[in-house]
Amino acid sequence: MKADEMWKASTGKGVKVAVIDTGVNPDTSSLKGQVLVDEVPQAVAYGAAKDYDGHGTTMAELIAGTGAGDGLKGLAPGAKIVPYRIRLDELKDKAERKKTATSAQAIRAAADSDAKIINMSFGSPGDSSEGEAAIKYAQSKGKLMFAGVGNDGERRSLVGYPAAYPYVVGVAASDENGTVTKFSDHGNYVDLASPGLNIPSWCDETFRVYCTGKGTSQATAIASASAALIWSAHPKWTANQVLASLIDTAGRDWAKDDPSTYLGYGLIRPRKVLENSDFNPGSANTDPLAKENATGVTDDNSPSPSASTSSQAPKDTSVGAASAEGSSSNSSDDTTMWVALGAAAAVLVIGGGAFAVVRSRRSA
Repeated sequence: MKADEMWKASTGKGVKVAVIDTGVNPDTSSLKGQVLVDEVPQAVAYGAAKDYDGHGTTMAELIAGTGAGDGLKGLAPGAKIVPYRIRLDELKDKAERKKTATSAQAIRAAADSDAKIINMSFGSPGDSSEGEAAIKYAQSKGKLMFAGVGNDGERRSLVGYPAAYPYVVGVAASDENGTVTKFSDHGNYVDLASPGLNIPSWCDETFRVYCTGKGTSQATAIASASAALIWSAHPKWTANQVLASLIDTAGRDWAKDDPSTYLGYGLIRPRKVLENSDFNPGSANTDPLAKENATGVTDDNSPSPSASTSSQAPKDTSVGAASAEGSSSNSSDDTTMWVALGAAAAVLVIGGGAFAVVRSRRSA
């Protein structure tokens, strides 16, 4: 992605990203000064700065980590994080769950904040009226929302929410070559793709060491960071225009009007927007996903083009959604140690802009 070149044009400065997840630890070396805990409304503030899993902190670092102290340097190190802790399956303590916000409550709170982007690296195979209403409310407030499509692609690709809700950008995971990963879920709710394999991630809530992680969670965070870079460079653009620019410049070898069920409109390439100061993002009020939002989700449980092992992203059961089969674990359960912890290593794992060679027509 040539991050060093992009940072000459934008670092994400001036853009706030709401991270709705397991909480965010503001005291890791790369997040000091980056997490705006005081901006979280009291009604949903419980535990915002205490990550019970390590997952939310990883997402925050992938977005806005500074790389200080051999920590992880995110793709938009000039951006700021507003953390929202929600009740995911990893939060086992019943007393903690009662005090912790639901995803719908957090989405509404983020919608009322001045965060421009909402990152939702969580999912469930069940939807709810409360969750959908919260998403629509956030859209009415001009927020740009990203969510992982899920990591069950090898078994049976499940429709994941909130990624499948209208107005949410569903993000799939690619490998370093730009090919869709074997675990990434697929369907007509996949809108874009970004790197989601071999990404440095915190191993657990102790924050002692990084592991190599994988998942559409990580891909979502990188997509959110990409949007932050563009919005920082073009602060007068709307969410529609930022998203339109990502779609227009996405790497693909298929027609733009025939998106893939595996990679949507293609792999994000924010550099293509940032290197053109005269980029035309289109109308401020035109939804670039209007067709998808009107059509809704259609069944597409065709087999994944390949198979491999994968971990589960955290499942959200806080808004009445059905839990996925079996128990879930965090998205970083690959215990291979990440040896090079510096900023350069973090940038290098975010591969180039090649596009996938395997795709499926989006129409059923």
